[in-house]
Amino acid sequence: MAKNLMIQGTMSGVGKSILTAGILRVLRQDGLRVAPFKSQNMALNSFVTKDKREIGRAQALQAAAAGLEPTSDMNPILLKPMGDTTSQVIVNGLPIGNMKARDYFRMKKSLIPDILSAYERLARQSDVIVIEGAGSPVEINLRENDIVNMGLAEALDAPVLLVGDIDPGGVFAQLLGTYNLLSEREKERVKGLVINKFRGDVTLLEPGLDMFKPYCSVPFAGIVPFVGLDLDEEDSVSERLRINKKSSENADVRILVVRLPFISNYTDFTILEGIFGVSLSYIDEPDALDEADLIILPGTKNTISDMKWLYEKGIAGKIQELAKKDVPIIGICGGFQMLGRSIQDPDNTEAGGSEKGLGLIQVDTVFEATKNLRQIKTQTGTLTGIFKPLSDLEIEGYEIHMGVSYGEEEMPVRSEESVLGTYIHGIFDSPEFTRRLLKIIYEKKGLDREVPEIEGAFVHQEKELNKLADVLRQNLDFELIYKIINS
Repeated sequence: MAKNLMIQGTMSGVGKSILTAGILRVLRQDGLRVAPFKSQNMALNSFVTKDKREIGRAQALQAAAAGLEPTSDMNPILLKPMGDTTSQVIVNGLPIGNMKARDYFRMKKSLIPDILSAYERLARQSDVIVIEGAGSPVEINLRENDIVNMGLAEALDAPVLLVGDIDPGGVFAQLLGTYNLLSEREKERVKGLVINKFRGDVTLLEPGLDMFKPYCSVPFAGIVPFVGLDLDEEDSVSERLRINKKSSENADVRILVVRLPFISNYTDFTILEGIFGVSLSYIDEPDALDEADLIILPGTKNTISDMKWLYEKGIAGKIQELAKKDVPIIGICGGFQMLGRSIQDPDNTEAGGSEKGLGLIQVDTVFEATKNLRQIKTQTGTLTGIFKPLSDLEIEGYEIHMGVSYGEEEMPVRSEESVLGTYIHGIFDSPEFTRRLLKIIYEKKGLDREVPEIEGAFVHQEKELNKLADVLRQNLDFELIYKIINS
């Protein structure tokens, strides 16, 4: 049976997901068979496995760090928020329904057998499992029936590294406050402390480690510097989703993504951020779209609600206006549904009701109870309008949606005039598709230059994971970490 190590944090956003991925990559480089595990994740940024199951995107990244194909065993419970108090509950990769937070809290302990079975399947194939907690282990009002932090650590007999984020300040208070709110039994599980996202001269911080010892005897396992790596994060805390009112004036191409209230799978656009001369920004006001060379409507977990929001904000009218001026517009998944004529939810699959779409692509969407989950490798087909140069290209990605769109012709990618829509997440990760898309924009703007080289998403991710492993090797005490794992 595998040994294990659990990464818990003083709060959300301390960097647990990325640290977990980096530790997995280091252990894998050292020759161990490793796997990630997060019993319960809450995220709209998800991934579809080869066997058509849905997991958190962070666990897909961690699987890549471990050199594994992602499976639902790595994230047996996924909660996808649909509002302040309601989430779609996904167990073992498949949706079991929409639940109010109070109802889920009452029933979640019944999911422990699913959690333990998933972990045991991973453990039979691994030397070490690195487990990621969620939020903080000392939300004392939620401690009863905990299945993701100390409750899970106890169930799996896992030692814990406790991580604090120094970036907002108060890291020693974070660590000590968290530690002191643990029960004596829980404190015994904490074997090391980590300070994450440090900027500046580390020698100025080091005296504080000694000054901290009288308050807490747990040793420090390292101080990790802030590093600008291009890796997928949890959607709720990502810096990428900060609203940018104005994109870079020096960029050749300005891509604006509408920051929908229930935006999902923003990682569709990660590849665009790394292209020289391309600026990608998130906006939530109509006037900001006037400077766009390309507008993207992303995926959403609540399509009808976000469609209403587009009309209320005046963004819908602005997009329709710019479409008439041949500004390129692309909709992905829920964004594709919004580009159509209508969106209907007769069975209350999301929130019920119906809403008029933007009317820019001739399809109508009806939500159905069955969720469409699949990885896909196909061709774009014959496209029209300004997107004609994208015809018959090989593309791959995954689909994850509740609605079915009906129109005159069913195609993986639809285009009309200056508008393109698709259900395929990850379409921009196909380098030739994105290269030709940028060429269309270059020619439209009269830019006489070559499109920059676009690195494949997998190659880029591998480089970033190896960079992360190098940083952790230099700044974490792996002698201590191995001692913790082997204890």
